[in-house]
Amino acid sequence: MTESTSSPEIITADIVIVGYGPVGAALAILLAQAGHRVVVLERWLAPFPLPRAVHFDHEAGRILQSCGIGSDLRDISEPAEVYEWRNAAGTTLLRFGRIGTGTSGWPESSMFNQPALEALLDRRAADLSGIDVRRGVEVVDVEQSGSGVVVSGTMAGGRSVEVRSPYAIGCDGANSTIRRLLELPVTDLGFLYDWLIVDVVLDQPRVFDPLNLQVCDPARPTTAVSGGPGRRRWEFMRLPDETIADLDSEATAWTLLAPWDVTPDNARLERHAVYTFNARYAECWRTGRVLLAGDAAHQMPPFAGQGMCSGLRDAANLAWKLDLVLTGRAADSLLDTYPVERIPDAKGAIEFSMALGRVICVPDFAEAAVRDAAMSSAVGNELAPAPDLAPILVGLMHHSTPHAGGCSPQPMVGHNGIRVLFDDAVGAGWRLTTCDVTQLDGELVAWFESIGGRTISLSGLDAITDVDGAYAEWFSTHNTSWTLQRPDFRLYGTADNAADAEGLLRHLRDQLPSPTNQGE
Repeated sequence: MTESTSSPEIITADIVIVGYGPVGAALAILLAQAGHRVVVLERWLAPFPLPRAVHFDHEAGRILQSCGIGSDLRDISEPAEVYEWRNAAGTTLLRFGRIGTGTSGWPESSMFNQPALEALLDRRAADLSGIDVRRGVEVVDVEQSGSGVVVSGTMAGGRSVEVRSPYAIGCDGANSTIRRLLELPVTDLGFLYDWLIVDVVLDQPRVFDPLNLQVCDPARPTTAVSGGPGRRRWEFMRLPDETIADLDSEATAWTLLAPWDVTPDNARLERHAVYTFNARYAECWRTGRVLLAGDAAHQMPPFAGQGMCSGLRDAANLAWKLDLVLTGRAADSLLDTYPVERIPDAKGAIEFSMALGRVICVPDFAEAAVRDAAMSSAVGNELAPAPDLAPILVGLMHHSTPHAGGCSPQPMVGHNGIRVLFDDAVGAGWRLTTCDVTQLDGELVAWFESIGGRTISLSGLDAITDVDGAYAEWFSTHNTSWTLQRPDFRLYGTADNAADAEGLLRHLRDQLPSPTNQGE
């Protein structure tokens, strides 16, 4: 009997993930850290060696920190505190950003090299005994029943493999096989532009000020940004009279780089490729026991740098919900809140990216002149604030309390005599945090701890102190005294006093779907 016709290898797992990019890897790590057995099926035999995503925001930084790679992540990234837009004459049209760290304890924007990030995630995954990564597996079928799902694939040598698990997650990119097999419809918003992406490694360090620049020149809209330490990325829009073949060549790349004093004599061309920027999303992110995340669920233009960030938010949102369902602490219906919460957020990121693109992608000189006059007149001397991340407005929150759905803060705290970020002191999970010393109802606290919760008093009772006064300042500024943080770092709600904090926990207990009420 030949290998291709032999019996398939049967693997059982708590979760099967299809796709091993940053989103699939992060989701696998978060689930394995919670004690689950995860099998990852990846189509390609080796990691893709060239750059793709180059930006992550402060919330994505915190999510990656929760994967156990925070310190190393800072080493392979650089803060991008200012993002400036100029016209062809060099006049500033927009200048925004934030100096220092964002709400989540990370820079508002950071630039990185994706292969370096994937190497960090892969190393972390290899350290966790619960993750089994199978490379070179082409998924060919997905079957599900009331009790589980079977994902079938063909390995590089021709042998078949079947992974049986309660749930499957498609993190397999824009051309998702999982999405195709399930025939899930996609809404295309029709925002299509071709851009030449050029990644460069400079022979000598060079200071770029600003680090990230958008040139709104109708003769050639151009993006010039960091590609991570030691790297630069340029993006050049295809003009109406150009073909993709005209644009997609090494000679064209060097010609377009020459005005920036980037030549074969002082730089190495790492990659050039023409990409069509899309704006689309899957209309259904869950069908039975199969869910979508990352580019399989949504694609957006790069102008807001939110593609990978949105995927990481998918992973963080989904991981803790799967954990509660898999461990019998919540009903399967909890997973219905995943698309309810994430689809509006992803659509918002797509729409914001499109809005920026409509300003940038203007090849008409008269239209550009009107734009330039309006935008330049609004530029002040001060750096404009970076847009805040939108709160989650639907789903598992106590929405009648202030700040529900927003990002929870992560300042430095004192712990064992040293200053560390809050999550590094207390871990990720449900966290009820205050500077108060009032003890809460013991039975309620015990229930909270049963779902992985922890109550943190920054008064020093828990050996954790508000060493810099940052939490006290946040509480004062936001006119509250207690925060209830979800495991994905979004605020479930806030409270003014201990009695209201107990009300938050009761509300959560009532809202979390009980496993005793689910009918399989």
